[in-house]
Amino acid sequence: MKSLIAIVGRPNVGKSTFFNRLVQRRDAIVDAIAGVTRDRHYGHTEWVGKRFNIVDTGGYVEGSDDVFEDQIRRQVEAAMDECEVIVFLVDVQEGITHDDKEIAALLRRQSKPVILVANKVDNHQRAADAAEFYSLGVGEPLCMSGVNGSGTGEVLDAIVKVIPDQEVQLSVDDPQEHLPKLAIVGRPNVGKSSLTNSLFEQEKSIVTDIPGTTRDTVNAHFNKFGYDFILLDTAGLRKKGKVNEDIEFYSNMRSIRTIEESDVCLLVIDATQGFESQDLSILNVIEKNHKGLVIVVNKWDLLEKETNSTEEFKAKILAKTRPFVDVPVVFTSALTKQRVLKSIEEAMAVYVRRSGRISTSKLNDEILPMVKHMPPPIYKGKEVKIKYITQLPTHYPQFVFFCNLPQYVKEAYYRYVENKMRSRYDFSGVPMEIYFRKK
Repeated sequence: MKSLIAIVGRPNVGKSTFFNRLVQRRDAIVDAIAGVTRDRHYGHTEWVGKRFNIVDTGGYVEGSDDVFEDQIRRQVEAAMDECEVIVFLVDVQEGITHDDKEIAALLRRQSKPVILVANKVDNHQRAADAAEFYSLGVGEPLCMSGVNGSGTGEVLDAIVKVIPDQEVQLSVDDPQEHLPKLAIVGRPNVGKSSLTNSLFEQEKSIVTDIPGTTRDTVNAHFNKFGYDFILLDTAGLRKKGKVNEDIEFYSNMRSIRTIEESDVCLLVIDATQGFESQDLSILNVIEKNHKGLVIVVNKWDLLEKETNSTEEFKAKILAKTRPFVDVPVVFTSALTKQRVLKSIEEAMAVYVRRSGRISTSKLNDEILPMVKHMPPPIYKGKEVKIKYITQLPTHYPQFVFFCNLPQYVKEAYYRYVENKMRSRYDFSGVPMEIYFRKK
């Protein structure tokens, strides 16, 4: 088990910049506006051959009336409860503030090791100014600049020094890297974070009625009920024309990147609003990246239902997703936890189908007779003869049909072959690619 290091501090002291430097990726959104980070954000890093996890938190503010500040405070306190070491960041440019004193008082009551880091130390004068942070009573301040990286090594040395030896893990492949990655995606305010919290039965993501509450992708390890995977809660994807803030633009980009890195996407739609054009745009991004797909109709408890209402609703959705209609649809309520686990069961089944393989002999015994019985139409007096079929060794299903004249095979026949394969094998929720190549 790797140790968890929590980065805490008031807003805009450089926690996300420091986090990005440690994980060596721009995972957390960084902006000059205070309060950009809201949820806990996890990553892992390596130093002197040893690995440990890091959690980035939102800025801790005491006594604020803002709806987000109260939620952020609870996220920070949760991170401090679950971690082994706390890195307390302060801003040498601003000096000691009331919030710094409140956080220091909170940390002095903790029994866990606290490493005080004075950030934004870019010159000798600021290094001298960092001495005032001794008065916080949480130890010697280490000088660092998260932007240019100076002093980062000293901070990491201090972290490795205070982690118990049995907690530090020697550098090996991270076991979580090989776990299935399920991404919860959709428009803003359809209940993505509520689904995440319902699954984990704790507040992993901040939930409010305000669209766009989630900004970064929130990743969490789920290991219950015989399932073991990484769940990625993303920011809501809006139409490009409606994105008018830098932060929202980066949130959109993070969500799209999460889709690209995931294995299966749970596309959450709002039952009260139906399947809209933006939902179809997100589905097209998922299909374009050849990811597994489960459509989750959330807030199903808010609709008045009649007999066969689920079948009728599903038919309306699939009519809009054509030609990709072989998709599982699950009707859930994050509020009442109705069928929330069922959506995960479907997603894991899609993951298995997406990574499965069909033997070459089976394909040629079962699919080849079908396509020979109904070959491609004769084109320019030439007959296309399919000789052999095989599956490529890729992350998602790709099949090659070897024939004499692949250039004469039209799009309609590709669709025909795909439908035949889907009728023969279970590829529900799995996009596939079919190629015709010269033998």
